[in-house]
Parts: sequence; C-alpha cells; structure tokens
Amino acid sequence: MGGTRAVPEHDRRDDARKASPPDAFWRFWAASTVSGAGTAVTALALPLVALTVLDATAFEVALLAAAGQVSWLLLSLPAGVVAQRVPLRRLQVALDLVRCAALGSLPLAWWLGTLTYPHLLGAALVTGAATVLFDIGNSTFLPAVVPARRLAARNSVMSGTHAVTDTGGPSLGGVLIGATGPVGALVVDAASYLASAVLLRTLPESRPAPRTGEGALRLMREGWRYVTGHPVMRPCMIWATAANFLNAALVALTPLYLVREAGLDAVQLGLVLAMDGVGALAGAAVAVRVTGLLGTARGVIVSDLAGGSLLLLAPLTTSAGNAYWFALANAGFAFGTVIGSITTRTYRQTQSPPELLSRVMATVRFVSWGALPLGAVTAGLLATFAGVHAALWTVCAAALLPPLYLFSSGVGRHRDLA
Repeated sequence: MGGTRAVPEHDRRDDARKASPPDAFWRFWAASTVSGAGTAVTALALPLVALTVLDATAFEVALLAAAGQVSWLLLSLPAGVVAQRVPLRRLQVALDLVRCAALGSLPLAWWLGTLTYPHLLGAALVTGAATVLFDIGNSTFLPAVVPARRLAARNSVMSGTHAVTDTGGPSLGGVLIGATGPVGALVVDAASYLASAVLLRTLPESRPAPRTGEGALRLMREGWRYVTGHPVMRPCMIWATAANFLNAALVALTPLYLVREAGLDAVQLGLVLAMDGVGALAGAAVAVRVTGLLGTARGVIVSDLAGGSLLLLAPLTTSAGNAYWFALANAGFAFGTVIGSITTRTYRQTQSPPELLSRVMATVRFVSWGALPLGAVTAGLLATFAGVHAALWTVCAAALLPPLYLFSSGVGRHRDLA
C-alpha cells in the first residue's frame, strides 16, 4: 500500500465534505431514523407471525432470526469492496427498494391466503442481504461528510436515535399487532424503507474510488490483514464478536421465553423489548462523557461488565407480574454494549487509513456480525434440548465473558484505545 494512493483518497474525502450541503448529515439521519423505526417494528412482528400465524417451533423461530443475520457472514467482505467501487447513494436507494418489496410481499401473501414459513424465511434472507450492503455503505458514508473531530458526537447521535427507535418501535409494534395482527405491522416497515429511499435520493451522489486494477480478493485480503494484525482493532473485533453472538442468542430467545414461558401478550412484550432502546439511549447519551472520564479502553470494559452483570436479572422473570426483571436486564445490557460500540466504531473510523476504511469496517462486521446467525441457531438448539429457561440462564451468564476477555488482552493494560 503506497503513500501515493493515500493522498488522492484524502482529497476525495475532503472534496466530498466540501461538496456536501450542511444538512446532508441530517437528511442521512432522517432516512436512517425512518427505516430504523420500521425495522424495530419488524423485529417484533416477524417472530410473532411465525409463532401466532404459522405456529412455528422453537427452532424455526431461531432459524428465522438467523436468516436475517446470516448475510453478515456471507457478504460483509465483498460488501466492503462494493461500497468502495459503486456510487453510494444509488446503491442505498436500490437496497431500500429491495427491502420494501421483500417485506411488502408478506402482507400481500397473507391477504391472499398463501403465506408460508418458507416465504417468511425467504423474506428475512433477502432483507438481511440488502441490509448488509446498506449498512457497510452507511459506515463509509458518515466519515465522508463529517469531520473526524465530530465523528464521536455524530456516532452518538446515530446510536442515540437508533436507541429511540428501538424504544418506540417495539411499543408501537405491540400496539399495531394488537390492533391489526402481526402481519399488519409489516406494512409499516415496508413503507418505512420506501420513505428512506425517497430521502436518500435527495443526497449528493458520492464518487466511487478510482479503479486500481486490483482484484476484489486482493482488496479484501488487505483489509483482513490490517485488522487482524492491529494490536487494538483485533481484540476489539473479538470482543464485538462475542458480544454479538450473545446478543443474537438473547434476541432469538426473548419472544420465545416471554410469550410461551412467561405468558406476556404482544403489548407487554413490546414494552419489555422497548427497554433495550431505553438502555441504549442512556448509553449513547453518556458514552463520550464516560470514556472521557475513564478512558476509551477502560470505559468500554467497565460499561460492558456492568451491563453483563445486570443481564443476570433476566431469567428471574417468570410471569407478566415480574417482567420488570427482564426489562431492567435488557436496559442494562444495552447500556453497556452501546458505549462499547460507539467507542470502538469511532476508533476504527478515525484510525484506519482512508483508502482502507470501507474494507476495515467490512472485515470487522464480517467477523463480529457474522456471529449473529451462529448465536441465534445456538440459542435455538439450547432451547430445544435443554429448555428455554436453561438456555436463557446460559446466555445471560456468558455475557460476562466478552469484557473479561478485553480486560485480559493488551487493551486492558491501557487507559485509552489509541
């Protein structure tokens, strides 16, 4: 990687910032917020369609969660190359329209009386694949329009907004499902992707990186070698992988446990799930302050250890009457995780060589988000053979392992990640 290629990349990033109108970030934020709210509704609606409309088994519900996440394992690395080589706005708009069509087909099939579990599974796969390409593009877009000194603050805005949609989405989903059934809530998500596409269409087009003659495999290998050889990014990626594995397992178990074991209805389930957003919002609000006080490395470790400890409260919920234990655990776990996510993502965005940024982000997501379907399937197998309650205890206890690993790694010896 010669220095002659780094200079033009810096120039492209500076030119993009100059060309972007002052409100470009806020239009980008609005598009993300609209689609994020719809996605939060679907996170509740899809498993409930499987459980209540199609009478799915525990493993089928977990497999549905895995289907929406498996593309992180399959497509993340090539997505980094795609995001570097194609016009970003055009790609994002197209992917929003694909997600709109995939989810919109489900209410139509239900109305026609032809909705099946394979159709539901297929829609989750298509939507998940489009989301991988979309999110990798977004992670590259933000540093192109936001100065490095403001990235932490803008990442906090994005994470805080995501937390708000996570808070309101499940609650809105619970109300919608109570009024129209779980299939009706999917209409909202399909419409949200259409609205996002319209907003993104108003953004200035980004210029793809110039062709260098290098093959895609070589470009992917360069990103992989950079991350895996980095003394800070490698352990942070391993931490994120373990945390995502456990989070996916928890997400797969939550509707199954709360509906079938604790007896919550759709509205109550939505309220409990909304506490994840409350915790994430609190974490996003104080992330910069916490890491400024404790240091970026110690702030990640302490916050995640506290969140993992609170997650041990979740299995204490046995009925709707004491669902507050699960709600508190959800909020605490999200609080710790989002501080770590904001801090490590900002570090990657500011410390990666500009010409490698999209591939660094893709490599980290390939490994860390690739653990999502594995976590969901593992949870389904545990619930099938050991019982849902035992599976939940196992996942919650294991949540202490990621921060303990990060503490024992080289990162734990320093105050800051840098």
